[in-house]
Formats: sequence, C-alpha cells, structure tokens
Amino acid sequence: MRGIEIKEYVKGPADLKVTELPDPTPKDDEYLIQVHASAANFFDILQVQGRYQTQPPFPWVAGAEFAGTVVSAPSSAKGQPRFPPGSRVFGASQGAFATKTVSKEASLLPVPEGWSFQEAAGLFVTAPTSYGALVVRANVKRGDHVLVHAAAGGVGLAAVQVAKAFGATVIATASTPRKLEIAKAFGADHVLSYADPEWPAKVKALTPGNRGVDIVYDPVGLVDKSTKCTAWNGRILVVGFAAGNIEKVAMNKVLLKNISLVGIYWGAYAINEPAVIPVVWRGIMKLVAEGKLKGTEYTDEEFVGLERVKDALVALGGRGTWGKVVIKVPQEGGSRL
Repeated sequence: MRGIEIKEYVKGPADLKVTELPDPTPKDDEYLIQVHASAANFFDILQVQGRYQTQPPFPWVAGAEFAGTVVSAPSSAKGQPRFPPGSRVFGASQGAFATKTVSKEASLLPVPEGWSFQEAAGLFVTAPTSYGALVVRANVKRGDHVLVHAAAGGVGLAAVQVAKAFGATVIATASTPRKLEIAKAFGADHVLSYADPEWPAKVKALTPGNRGVDIVYDPVGLVDKSTKCTAWNGRILVVGFAAGNIEKVAMNKVLLKNISLVGIYWGAYAINEPAVIPVVWRGIMKLVAEGKLKGTEYTDEEFVGLERVKDALVALGGRGTWGKVVIKVPQEGGSRL
C-alpha cells in the first residue's frame, strides 16, 4: 500500500511524504479497509508535530478519519459480520492517510445511502460532537435561539444543521464573507462577523426582546464575550479552543445570568458513557434520512491523491477553508472512485 508514515516528528505538514508500505495486518477483532477518502483535522497537524495528546509509538501512519470499502472482516466474528467484504463504511482509526487501514467495528458505520465517500469521510468526528453538545448536553428545542461560533467549520456546520433540525433559530458567526455565505447556505438564519467588536450587541438585537441567546456553541474560545449576549438560564457549550488560548471567564456574569457552562468532549464518551454513543448515532442517522443533515465537504479546492494530504493540512491550518477538508484517495491500480 501507499501511506504517510511518521518515523520522526516534522516541523509542519508541508514536510510529509508518501511512501510504499506493507499492507496493515488486521488483528482478530479488526476490519481491513480500502480507503477511498480521508478527512483532514486540526489534530492531525498537531500529531505529526508531536504536539497532540495522543502520540503513537514510532513508526505510525498519520490520519484518523476515512471512508472506504471493507476488504476483510475480523476473524473473530461469529457468523455473518456486521460489515461483510465490499461494505461501504466510514469511521476513525489511526492510519487514515493511506490506501488501506484497519479499524475495530466500534469505530465503523455504514455510509449513508446516497452519500459519497468524500461526504462520509468527514462525518465521524464532527456530527456526534455537535449532536452530543446541542441535544445531549444543552437540550436544544424548538423556539431556542442558538449562537454558533466558527459556524463554517466542520463542527460548526454540523451544529447549524442540528440546531435547525430541532427547530431553533440560528445566529452564526465566522471570520470572512465567504464563510458567512457558507453558514447561510447550510441554514443559518442570521450571520455576523466575530471580527466586528460589536457582535455581542448585534446578537442580542436579533433575539426577542433583546434577551440574548439560549445556547452558545463555542469551538473557538469566545465564552467570556458570549456571556454578554447569553439569556437568563442560557447554556454555553465549551467545544474547543481553536483560537489557540484556553480562556479565563469572568464568573460574575455567569452567576448574575444563571448561565451554565457546559463542556463537551465527545472522544471521552467511549470511556465514560458508552451507552450514549449509539443513541447519538441513531439521532444523527435519523436526521440524515430526513434530509436535515448533509455532508460538509469543502469544495472550493479539490485534493486528489495522498500527495495532496500535506496541501490539505496546510490549507486547513491556514484557516482559509470551510467545512471538512477531504482528500480523495485514488485506488491502487489507477481508478479514482
């Protein structure tokens, strides 16, 4: 197979190289997957630099999110495996920036009907993060006003769609006119630039009686400023810190408005609340079947071939992209599916 193997940390994704590698050997409980598309994530950039919280021992293959077809099912499977050879699947497993990877069944799901591999490759991380945050943690409901920061990002576009599906009014923020246009195209009712210092006041003005929003979805690090436009009994979802700093919040505003600060770390549910995972995925697939959640593949530029992984990661790190940046992986033998 071909893949991006990490034998030592690199300064940045521009230094990544594609090499010929032995095919991975699946363990008794693993599927062997032919990768058709891989999604790029910010944590991929950190991981190849040795700066991420999960660092495999050298050597390892980079990448985490993928979609493809099953080559072989686990030898430990009794009877008919859930995903027999030929099944179209998506999921997450270390080693997605390659033509083949291995994955356990718990990290695989069927590609939704009518979805391409490119669309499905970016679903596994973003959709459950946003659904888990808004539905499980914040109990979003019809009539709520939801502020989604970085709304044109992968988790942001998923959040916009989930909030709209549950009947909320969505106010979206982003950093550029193009990203605001994208957020609007995915269903946001109102869009504002968070480069505008007056955005908290403008958000409040878009809510009934100037009362503020019921829920804030924040993957950036704008919690403190968001308290200015959060309603009484509002919930602020702490999703991440894409701005680069772990911020400090003036807690007097949290107290005076009865605000709840609610963390969401989807990756830890497998350890702490595994029973929630299938519930969330059933909810996501219901929205997909109803046409209320669609893929968020970045389409302003096409990335084809593993050699373009480094370009995709550089583009992602430069924050000029929107949605999920996906790399199409041509199949060994020359066909491009």
